[in-house]
Amino acid sequence: MARRERIIAYCALAAVFFFWGTTYLAIRVGLETLPPTLLAGMRFMTAGTLLFVILRGWRRERLPHGREWLHQAAIGLMLLGIGNGLVVWAEVWIPSGMAALLVATSPFWVVGFERLRSDGERVGARALIGMLIGFAGLVLLVAPDLFGATLGIRYLLGMVAIQIGCASWSGGSVYAKHHPGRVAPLLGAAIQMLCAGAALTLLGTLLGEWRGLHFSARSLGALVYLTLFGSIVAYGSYTYAVQKLPLSIVSTYSYVNPVIAVFLGWIVLSEPLGWRVLMAMLIILCGVALVKTAAKPSVQKGEQSTVTSEIATTLPAAEVLHAQTKTCSVTTH
Repeated sequence: MARRERIIAYCALAAVFFFWGTTYLAIRVGLETLPPTLLAGMRFMTAGTLLFVILRGWRRERLPHGREWLHQAAIGLMLLGIGNGLVVWAEVWIPSGMAALLVATSPFWVVGFERLRSDGERVGARALIGMLIGFAGLVLLVAPDLFGATLGIRYLLGMVAIQIGCASWSGGSVYAKHHPGRVAPLLGAAIQMLCAGAALTLLGTLLGEWRGLHFSARSLGALVYLTLFGSIVAYGSYTYAVQKLPLSIVSTYSYVNPVIAVFLGWIVLSEPLGWRVLMAMLIILCGVALVKTAAKPSVQKGEQSTVTSEIATTLPAAEVLHAQTKTCSVTTH
């Protein structure tokens, strides 16, 4: 990969780090008056439509042909529809701290999916240690939210739902990495968001969520922010970065996003930034550094490609899975 292309890819990853971290606050505000499924559906439908119109009307990007439509739809449904949607539902039943912890198990799902492929990427000892260190830091970060919850059938269902969502997001990301398709990454992201948005909106309609839909100035502002920055900028950047960088590096957003959210809580909401939070963030960043330095090139089917495995989670991001967890980081009000 050319130096200029690599720089652009890392800039895209930086956008994923920042904007998917900021969506914690935006999601929390949006859910004040908007039902979760319709919030996600309207967000992706609007973002997908805007991005599609820009790319087709202004840049004249080539449309997919034949089965390529099904390919892009499948990726969108796996990442945004199933992966994101199940985390939304799980958040009704389990604490946000536990949701954040469960979503961070995604790297281990990805390792398993890659091991099933003959041409899959492999994770070395250094990268695996980095994943475990990052996960330990996240445990320390969300620890106060892990206690005091009543373990019941809904709690267990929420845990299972998040793991299914993680598996769907991770599997979709691995599939997208090994089957990049023949359309521009941003146009592919637009189609994926349109498909997922349509599915989530239809589901919200079947669930009768339109009756509970109410816009306030705050929730409308949150929806606009999530549409423009959480979806168009961040998910488009994620789609591009997945095609250009090692999955292990791209996927570190699942650990970095809570760090960004904690700093925003400190700066914007004046939330305390105690020793435990600072120590947790230092541990997370050490784990991320190990994963970053463990990435190395490997050969797949005669082509030079990048290695190790993805820590993709969830939501958009992330963002897509994490965005739907309201506040997956620690909030110490």
